[in-house]
Amino acid sequence: MTILVTGGAGYIGSHTCVALVEAGYDLVVVDSFANSRPEALGRVQQITGREFPVYPVDLLDERGLDAVFEAQPVEAVIHFAALKAVGESVADPLRYYRNNVGGSISLFQTMERHGVTRLVFSSSATVYGAAEQMPLTEESPLGPVNPYGRTKWMVEQILRDQCAARPDWSVALLRYFNPVGAHASGRIGEDPSGVPNNLLPYVTQVAVGRLEQLTIHGDDYPTPDGTCIRDYVHVMDIAEGHVNALQHVLMTTGIEAFNLGTGRGSSVLEVVAAFEAATGIDIPRRVGPRRNGDAPVSYAGVDKAKQQLGWQAKRDLTEMCADAWRWQRENPQGYGV
Repeated sequence: MTILVTGGAGYIGSHTCVALVEAGYDLVVVDSFANSRPEALGRVQQITGREFPVYPVDLLDERGLDAVFEAQPVEAVIHFAALKAVGESVADPLRYYRNNVGGSISLFQTMERHGVTRLVFSSSATVYGAAEQMPLTEESPLGPVNPYGRTKWMVEQILRDQCAARPDWSVALLRYFNPVGAHASGRIGEDPSGVPNNLLPYVTQVAVGRLEQLTIHGDDYPTPDGTCIRDYVHVMDIAEGHVNALQHVLMTTGIEAFNLGTGRGSSVLEVVAAFEAATGIDIPRRVGPRRNGDAPVSYAGVDKAKQQLGWQAKRDLTEMCADAWRWQRENPQGYGV
């Protein structure tokens, strides 16, 4: 069975490619490489010992997509391809709406032309916005607060409308919380462009000497240690969640949303302490001002994924930190070396 993975060279996409091959699926990858590197897919093939076709196609290029579907017997799609920097989306919203929403529509139209009705969509916990009630469940109110989150929310709505119009479609919307870590081999991992926006890649770049110190954005939140609490989940747990979701959509019709998280929150200081304990490296830090839009606490309700997908996160914070450090230590410049 052949699965088309869009954005397969990205952070979560590349790890999911490994999990899919290990689960016995054949792959076809489409990636424009706008914010990823082909080297990631070469390393996926090294890890798995399997080669698969890779097409350097932008999703807005429907002719290019048609050629992929005509060349390969695609039976289902896992859709990662998207721009994902929140700050960049605020500065350049039109680019985000055109790429993330327009590219998704182009993909779905191509799927429809070729009779492909099974889809796993890479959504995000940002669709919930600044909710106060925790944990966040799939029934929590939606209200994204930035253009990136709104693109994910819009694509979710498009897919709900499509499934209402086409009852033979089957779609899983996967809302991830805070993916971290790397494959245990150290061969693939998170390689952000520029200064990292997320905590753990920032910590690992401080540890490897690329950045001078960690800035903690506020230590006066109403939490036990004053720093923000988030639900950090290992990227390989997320990847395995996609395999479970794929198996679900292959056997059902309709559309369902699922949170992928641990169901537990860890504060910024707890993550830093776990990293230091796992690696023996002290992380220099300073406290800076709060960032606009940062909620004090956010963590997932995960019962639905456990009950309907048979999935739950298995790896703990220590393993997340150790794997993230192995990747960074062995690849100080990411895929650039």
